[in-house]
Amino acid sequence: MGSPRIALVAGEASGDLLGAALVRDLKALHPDAEFVGIAGPEMRAAGVTAWHDCEALAVMGLVEVLKHLPRLLRLRRELRERLLAWQPDVVIGIDAPDFNLGLEKWLKQRGIRTVHYVSPSVWAWREGRAAKIGTSADRVLCLFPMEPAIYAKHGVEASFVGHPLAAMLPMHPDRDAARRALGLEGDDPLLALLPGSRGSEIARLGPVFLDAVALLQARLPGLRVLAPMANPRCRERFQALLAAHPASLALHGVLHLVDGRAREAMVASDAVLLASGTAALEAMLAKRPMVVAYRIAPLTHFIVKAFGLLKVERYSLPNVLAGESLVPERMQADCRADVLADDIERLLREGLTPAHRLRFEGLHEALRAPTPRAAAEAVSTLLAR
Repeated sequence: MGSPRIALVAGEASGDLLGAALVRDLKALHPDAEFVGIAGPEMRAAGVTAWHDCEALAVMGLVEVLKHLPRLLRLRRELRERLLAWQPDVVIGIDAPDFNLGLEKWLKQRGIRTVHYVSPSVWAWREGRAAKIGTSADRVLCLFPMEPAIYAKHGVEASFVGHPLAAMLPMHPDRDAARRALGLEGDDPLLALLPGSRGSEIARLGPVFLDAVALLQARLPGLRVLAPMANPRCRERFQALLAAHPASLALHGVLHLVDGRAREAMVASDAVLLASGTAALEAMLAKRPMVVAYRIAPLTHFIVKAFGLLKVERYSLPNVLAGESLVPERMQADCRADVLADDIERLLREGLTPAHRLRFEGLHEALRAPTPRAAAEAVSTLLAR
């Protein structure tokens, strides 16, 4: 086959992690492969030559995307021309469907093989979208076991490759070891606080999360809060919010920011307060009780509700996978400091019930990959055609 040329386009921190794991596995199968694309620090460390940073695509919500649309369209035009000139053997779009599916379709029409890694939530929005995705991607790599059957109805090649996080986290994480690794002493209650990896998430959730922590501090003496920041820009934004918060002085010594290390922080914690997304799945795999919160732009929320765009009643991945409400979800108007504080206080006092632990473990097992390098093998099969 020669030296395969593989391009990857990742959006935000979670896509960067998925891309890095995929690149490492592809290197094991194709040691001489070249990797380029839109990448974050993890993918760059794995050996990807970054043409742009993945944070350029980290935009969420209808209204937010409109604000950045001219820049995103320019970036996509530039990228597709550069990729066409480079002539990769395959282009892998990692998540970021609004950006990547259009890019993939354009490249596929010009004879370049394309893969979309992380199926868009066709089970949550429109199943018919699966057929449209097939016009963009030669193959879809699915993280969840119920997804390939949906694509099969529309004649689209899709493979369940397992969720990488299910392999990264042990079935029984060691809380005490995680605390030692983070330099935490004692057995005081510890809350992990994850306000998101996008600027818009931090702006909307950061203040209400800080208000909730202020309420909890008064109720639970000895409480400690660990807030892992996804990247330096997130840290800057959150620190600015904290400095302007009325309770900033009172939270001094209670709230501690760390760079990265979100997984360790969750394993070390007794409960987790987080923004809806991949972090909720990670908290489930860490077997920690959690509260999932989210706010989007009011206009985006109105459009979604008015046009019935969302087809599910549950939002967070643990609840979607379980088909029941395993963890509290606090969205839009329900995302208030007093509600979040009440939820977290109950979880810190009660912990994870045995029944919830068993459900979390069952979901963890179901998310494990069918083979150790399933995603890389699916890409490699496409390369060999």
